Amino acid sequence: MCQLLGMNCNTPTDIVFSFEGFSKRGGLTDHHTDGFGIGFFENKGLRLFLDNHPSAQSPVAELVKNYPIKSENVIAHIRKASQGHTSLENTHPFQRELWGEYWLFAHNGHLQNFQPNFKYYQSVGNTDSERALCYLLDSLRQQFAHKPDPATLYAAVQAIVLEIREFGLFNMMLSNGDYLFTHTSTLLHYIVRQAPFGEAHLVDEDIAIDFNEVTTPNDRVAVIATLPLTDNETWQQLAQNEFAVFHHGEIVYRHTPQPAVYLSVEEGLAIARAVGTAC
Repeated sequence: MCQLLGMNCNTPTDIVFSFEGFSKRGGLTDHHTDGFGIGFFENKGLRLFLDNHPSAQSPVAELVKNYPIKSENVIAHIRKASQGHTSLENTHPFQRELWGEYWLFAHNGHLQNFQPNFKYYQSVGNTDSERALCYLLDSLRQQFAHKPDPATLYAAVQAIVLEIREFGLFNMMLSNGDYLFTHTSTLLHYIVRQAPFGEAHLVDEDIAIDFNEVTTPNDRVAVIATLPLTDNETWQQLAQNEFAVFHHGEIVYRHTPQPAVYLSVEEGLAIARAVGTAC
């Protein structure tokens, strides 16, 4: 399946270590070669790097790894195309503006017969993912002329996500540079790193880091990924159909259907294969 990576922090942090391993999944340690992208929020600005070539061999990926951009919110995506040809306009993450803010979105899954009508936004490419972002923001803009309070915003985004997921597989990440919204149809895992920090070792490459050497005692960093990026840390799994919002490196809102169902990696990959989003 496509691979998602997100980071939400209470202080600007670089994602070089996590991205080092994550990028290898685009054609080296996994079979996803239809492009990749990564977006970094910096205050009200957004740096977005996209390439429609495999991340494991991409000069753009090398640029990102050698350019330690510090951000409180990051979304990255490695694509295995299920809808839309391999091209730059179909490469995640996608961005749009709403209420004077950039919004960044990436999706792992497959939405069948999802052809909504839009009032304010249009797709540039021809993916179900970009249509999902347009529908999300179009619906929010029609409901609220101005950005609502956090609790109202959480509930509104969740309600729209529930609509979209009726069309199929919908693992997603959405951020406005303040909050990181997630929804899990099959597989998403997360870890919150905070004091006391320790050493982490990547799954996809033999690289380790001691976070004590690069953090302060007040730092809190949440990393969210389709599959865990390290093999010596305890990652938590989000449940099937769970909606969770991260802010300043911790979950501030979540809705977990009961009874909570946690798929194995094999079960998640089997569902992805069934809809053509995994090799």
